[in-house]
Amino acid sequence: MRVLVNGTGNIGTTLANLLLAHRALLGIGEVIVRKVREPRPFEGPDLNELVNRGARLVHAPTERAAADLLASIDYVFDCRRPGAALRDREVYLHLPRLRGASAQGSETGFGVPFVGGVNAEVVRGEKLVQIASCNTHATATLLRVLGGARLERLEEADLVCVRRSEDLGGRERLVGANVVSRHRDARHGTHHAADAARVYATLGLAPCVTSSDITTPSQLMHAVRFNFRLREARAAADVGADLEAERHLAVTTKFDSNRLFELGRRYGFQGRLYAHAIVVANDLLVTERNVRGWAFVPQEGNTLLSTIEAFLLQTGHRRGDAVRHSLCARLIPRVS
Repeated sequence: MRVLVNGTGNIGTTLANLLLAHRALLGIGEVIVRKVREPRPFEGPDLNELVNRGARLVHAPTERAAADLLASIDYVFDCRRPGAALRDREVYLHLPRLRGASAQGSETGFGVPFVGGVNAEVVRGEKLVQIASCNTHATATLLRVLGGARLERLEEADLVCVRRSEDLGGRERLVGANVVSRHRDARHGTHHAADAARVYATLGLAPCVTSSDITTPSQLMHAVRFNFRLREARAAADVGADLEAERHLAVTTKFDSNRLFELGRRYGFQGRLYAHAIVVANDLLVTERNVRGWAFVPQEGNTLLSTIEAFLLQTGHRRGDAVRHSLCARLIPRVS
């Protein structure tokens, strides 16, 4: 199978390295990486390293060259700037050889919204899938673990996303002080809860969930403070056991995101953490029907794992479930 990583930014390069490292497990024959713009001099070493690891680097600057490239591809991982995948949606739909394509976070309307472990069955065999944002991953997965697979235990949930303003490698969106986001969705607040609700809508479910968002002057990790009200009281030990058992989550006893970030830099593949969220397990506040706590969110690492899960589901990998479980075990530690 020939796959294309369209875009060589932060997400694209890390995803390409993941695909190259697990190529045999995923059943991929060739990984092609497309650099959309003309490479700048300082980008050379990064791109050369991808080539050294087995990727084929292409530029395809013209529309005709891009069309010829896409016609030869079995699957596209679209990791370009916001709006690019949406513009090419119809192109992807009408490529006869293409078995599937995925686009990242901001591309609402590109395809079925997806969070790994939450709505896998609805994307099986779909041609186009939108990978939800990193904080939406944390929101949706916490809803499932604490509220039940069909949200049967959940009465309502509220989350506050404390966002870092910029990725460690960037400099364009840094803020100098705390900045509150507008509640643009009249029902759900910020897009994190609204997007999680869209994911659950694919299952015929409508969670009562709201979110707020504040951006801080940090380049390390997001955090989320969650407050769930359940239909019936649960013991704190049972809540903790559910969180520890979930393969898409990790747990920690650390209160400092710097320490977690350092562990990811030391031991994580490409220096990253891949859990949908890392729950501070020794700081849960369980009182009657309420469960409150904190979790750290490792930016795009969680979306990358879902991107690979979507690929397996869309292309009908014969050992897809086993491969997904294997990748979770390899990339997400049980305790951090």
